[in-house]
Amino acid sequence: MTPGPTKRCVNALSWAQNGELLISSGDDQQLRVWRMDPSSDTQNEYPFVCQTVIDTGHTANVFNAHMLPSSTRIATVAGDKQVRVFDVGESVGRPLSGNEMRYSTRQACIRILRCHSKRTKRIITEDSPDFFLTVAEDGQVRQHDLRTPHACGRGVCPAPLVRLPHELSTIALSPLTPYQFVVGGESPFAHLFDRRHIGRHLQEEWGMSPAVDDVTTCVRRFSRHSRAPGEVKGYEHITGAKMSAWNGHELAPAFNSDAVYLYSTRDEPGARTDEKSCILPPNSGRGKQSVAELLSKSHNDSKDGEEVQEDDEGAGMDTDDFLNDSEDDDDVMGDEPESDDDGGIESTADMHPDASVIYPRMHFSGHCNVETVKDVNYLGPYDEYVTSGSDDGNFFIWKKSSGELVDVLEGDDSVVNVIEGHPTLPLVAVSGIDTTIKLFAPARGPATHSKYRNATSIIKRNARASRTSMNQSVHLQLARLINMNHQEVLQSTEDGTADLESPLAQCISQ
Repeated sequence: MTPGPTKRCVNALSWAQNGELLISSGDDQQLRVWRMDPSSDTQNEYPFVCQTVIDTGHTANVFNAHMLPSSTRIATVAGDKQVRVFDVGESVGRPLSGNEMRYSTRQACIRILRCHSKRTKRIITEDSPDFFLTVAEDGQVRQHDLRTPHACGRGVCPAPLVRLPHELSTIALSPLTPYQFVVGGESPFAHLFDRRHIGRHLQEEWGMSPAVDDVTTCVRRFSRHSRAPGEVKGYEHITGAKMSAWNGHELAPAFNSDAVYLYSTRDEPGARTDEKSCILPPNSGRGKQSVAELLSKSHNDSKDGEEVQEDDEGAGMDTDDFLNDSEDDDDVMGDEPESDDDGGIESTADMHPDASVIYPRMHFSGHCNVETVKDVNYLGPYDEYVTSGSDDGNFFIWKKSSGELVDVLEGDDSVVNVIEGHPTLPLVAVSGIDTTIKLFAPARGPATHSKYRNATSIIKRNARASRTSMNQSVHLQLARLINMNHQEVLQSTEDGTADLESPLAQCISQ
């Protein structure tokens, strides 16, 4: 499926109305609502058609879009610093006709929020048609309630839930523990905040006293044992994070130029767990179940209320052993990763040094996360799998319980950024730098998009690319900051009103 004739990145994907709808948007600043068409005569088992197209009115790339629960409202965030809310009730309720219903900004937009002062990156919805959270590069997390409107720009915007001194790019929340949320960005730590601050004393529960003036309390930080090989101190960055909707306590953040890590909010602070790494299967040419078959089996098992069975077949050498045995090991690994005396990563600039640090249970590697801001996600009805995109156009899927690499699938012509599993079906939507949205599902015959048999060479190539691209990434960040500062100076000296967007703030630096 393709979002249309534009040639821009698809940054935003989300399922809505229990998977009946798929919401997409991106650099073309258009919002599209795709709907499943069970009456289609196509051979595709899961046919989707574009039912609605909305001109959002955003003047920069749209980074995230979500339909608010129990409503027909869609909230979007973009590089123009704005949060916009649209109502598509008439188009969603009408029968499928094969023709797209198009809306102008004036016809569909019902609210524009300008509370953030820098590029707004992610949205988190809750069990409400009026209530949602947003995070932005101004280091703030804001809570929006459409039932209580206010005039932005007059100094009357509600106080943010979080204000950190560094850019934020992701936020994660589990519906099982909605009073907690995790944020990540340009910091070596992901921070866990507790919203149960008002009227409560958290000393007994979290082992610390909340600050009197704060709306929320930072109760935990999540760190790594060491930096990735060649990772530059001071340029640590978390690109995406996800909390498990199945158990409410597992957190999976993706670190730029490094791996995806798995934490639990229930772990004791400072405990040095026996962290496991991605297990690389041998490249023996032996047949193996595709991820679509595994997800299909998981969904079938979930209908009977049975636990998903572990598959020990395919366990091979550890990634660390593989890298150590490679002929050009020095070229791949480079210098030893940096660590501090206590084995963790120190940051004297962190705003919450009193919050205890939790270390990972496991990490999942093999992909390359350097060029863009990549999300991370869980797959399966019990969140049995962890998945993330890669700079090589593939997305990787690991078994969460063991770290075993399940599959490597081609998801984009360039880079995969977003992977969203359907809430009830064994169906996965994937997007990235090119114009298309790919849907992955169980099918008869060989897995045509699987690169699992070439996993050894792919992981080796990605390890080399991560190291060589790291220095380039640092220089790009510096250039982007200089350019954005220059634009802000021009804006303030010329008219002080125009929202100029940095020319570098496109797909490559989203």
